Amino acid sequence: MRLGVLDVGSNTVHLLVVDAHRGAAPLPAYSYKTELRLAEHLDKEGKIAQSGADELVSFINQAAELAEDKGCESVLAFATSALREAPNGEKVLERVRKETEIDLQVLTGDDEARLTFLAVRRWFGWSSGRLAVFDIGGGSLEIAAGSDEEPTVAVSVPLGAGRLTREGLTQDPPDKDEVRALRKRIRMEMAAVAGTVLRAGKPQRSVATSKTFRSLARICGAAPSDDGPYVPRSLNRDDLAEWMPKLTKMSAAERAELPGVSVGRSTQLVAGAMVADAVMDLFDLPSLEVCPWALREGVILSRLDQLQPR
Repeated sequence: MRLGVLDVGSNTVHLLVVDAHRGAAPLPAYSYKTELRLAEHLDKEGKIAQSGADELVSFINQAAELAEDKGCESVLAFATSALREAPNGEKVLERVRKETEIDLQVLTGDDEARLTFLAVRRWFGWSSGRLAVFDIGGGSLEIAAGSDEEPTVAVSVPLGAGRLTREGLTQDPPDKDEVRALRKRIRMEMAAVAGTVLRAGKPQRSVATSKTFRSLARICGAAPSDDGPYVPRSLNRDDLAEWMPKLTKMSAAERAELPGVSVGRSTQLVAGAMVADAVMDLFDLPSLEVCPWALREGVILSRLDQLQPR
């Protein structure tokens, strides 16, 4: 069957069309996305502004038409922290349903962590044993760990790269005092949940997903995306530690010239790198393997699992 998956994130709104059936890996057939940066369309009260809602509705209408043109049987549409946390999020959702006929479901942070974990488990398989999975989004960091397809622990922490950049880094290049204060905040908030994750047991395989981790791995020497998804990639703690002082001294424009870093993501790279550094430090991980599957694939796999076998 052909499915459309519409992912409304804090940074990007992405329609992915896949050919999928139960028991097989979903195969990407078409991709259409824009860096809407919904979390930046907020007023002083934290509500999504009219401009942001207008752009969201416009893109979803385009995505719905494209999904129909590509022959999708259905569209699985979900949203993450930007809509989840906005005081007027439900009103925006109702407008989307009314004007686009797309039922946009808001995932909880724990749902994000759980579904991302499912995708990573299916990618690496049972031989990985106990998994620990880390995903840096625009608004939050998701952490999940366990030995089955359902994680033993799944938590969401408000340490997304976009959020931290907006709230903690006001200058370009970042001010050293702001960097120090943000580093302290990240480590305090992460330490508050680290014990819960580690108490369930030391992971046998530690994995990172998301664009932020992929960009950092590419900067530190991992293979480019053009080499395909099956090339092993990892982010090493020592390599990232060597890059950290360089990244904090660069402007966003300079970071955008690094391999694997887009202009839109370059502003958030320092905050994302600080989160990645804290993850590997506080969880005592010398490296993280990078998985090409993440939340979108988890949503697809979960949907396929609900289908009756032929």
